Amino acid sequence: MEHEVFVPVPAERLREVLDDPARVARAVPGLQQDAGAEPVAGRLKIRVGSHSVTYRGAVRVSRRGDDAYEVEGEAEESRGSGTVKLTLRIVLREAEDGCTVVYDGTASADGRIKDLPAEAVEGAVTRLMNRFAEHLAAAATDAGDAGADDAGARAEAGEKAPSDPGLTEETPAPSAPPSSAPTSRPPPTDPWTRRTRRTSPKRRTRGGP
Repeated sequence: MEHEVFVPVPAERLREVLDDPARVARAVPGLQQDAGAEPVAGRLKIRVGSHSVTYRGAVRVSRRGDDAYEVEGEAEESRGSGTVKLTLRIVLREAEDGCTVVYDGTASADGRIKDLPAEAVEGAVTRLMNRFAEHLAAAATDAGDAGADDAGARAEAGEKAPSDPGLTEETPAPSAPPSSAPTSRPPPTDPWTRRTRRTSPKRRTRGGP
């Protein structure tokens, strides 16, 4: 079994995810983790054509060099007696604007999966590897660019970026100093006030001429 997937993330960023079992578990598509078990352990449903098979098992990922990881997994059908064993080598190759995730390994299985068309099974495995690589890249991007993502979300919402303290919050207008002088009337130098005063009718004083 050989397969390659390009992702627009540097290899070093993917290594940070692969070195963390908890983040690897979150990158496995559809994995439902068992509470209190190993990080990469639980139930995984694989859809093959119009059929689906659910397995319960565990996967261990160990680093075997600067650019390679070894994956070993065992699982059994949650409803049935079928089992599957996986030995996989993942190599990260630097590429322009990202890296290539190279899968190379073998898998053996019995039970329900053996009764399904080989082409459908191969297609399901290929989709699983593609999505796993995409999830690794997403996890690496989320970890490294959380601040940038937040800034982008704020920009879409029309907010200012928080990196500049002067732009984080709108600077309030300085309040006028307290004064004992009445403020109900604007200063007479205001042209609008002068115009208003000229057009306002004069009030008569009761009892006057």
